[in-house]
Amino acid sequence: MQTITALFYVFSAVLLFASFRVITARSPVYAALYLVLAFFSAACVWMLLRAEFLAISLVLVYVGAVMVLFLFVVMMLDINVDTMREGFWKHFPVALLVGAVIALEMGLVLMPGFDVRSVPATDAASLKLGNTKMLGIELYTHYLYPLQIAAVLLLVAIIAAIALTLRRRKDSKYIDPSDQVNVKKADRVRLIKMPPTIELPAVSQATGDKA
Repeated sequence: MQTITALFYVFSAVLLFASFRVITARSPVYAALYLVLAFFSAACVWMLLRAEFLAISLVLVYVGAVMVLFLFVVMMLDINVDTMREGFWKHFPVALLVGAVIALEMGLVLMPGFDVRSVPATDAASLKLGNTKMLGIELYTHYLYPLQIAAVLLLVAIIAAIALTLRRRKDSKYIDPSDQVNVKKADRVRLIKMPPTIELPAVSQATGDKA
């Protein structure tokens, strides 16, 4: 067995173990950390497949940004997972069966793409371009329309998130910055002359004469 093949099996085993622990860990923090381990293992597998750009992008984007943000959110919210995990092991066999069926369907769809006999020979000019440039050429030539559709879907998702955030809610309190800037001193403080509420005690005549 070659070294690359042995490393592939090692990283694949770690990836499968981390993926299983993501859905079975009792703490959401541990689940997020196992997901980080799964991303690192997938990046190592891509490095073995000479897809350096995809591996570095996975580490920088998902591990360095998305998962760190998700981990901070999980730690700040302090969600009670016990109530959410009720009935997990009861429905686990059904979920395992559905997951196996989905994995089998994905394998049937993706297996023709792994047929190395139908891959055209790579010329020397393509090898000089590099992995990143070849990926860009493939994206913006053969897969231009799927890339544009994905970009439109992401734009719609961003607009929907902004629209959901900006909706007016009755139970939320917010301050309009324009009202704060345009406020005047007379609108904030008003001096009112009020008579005393407690009357002073009357001074006796003898005290007044003595004074």
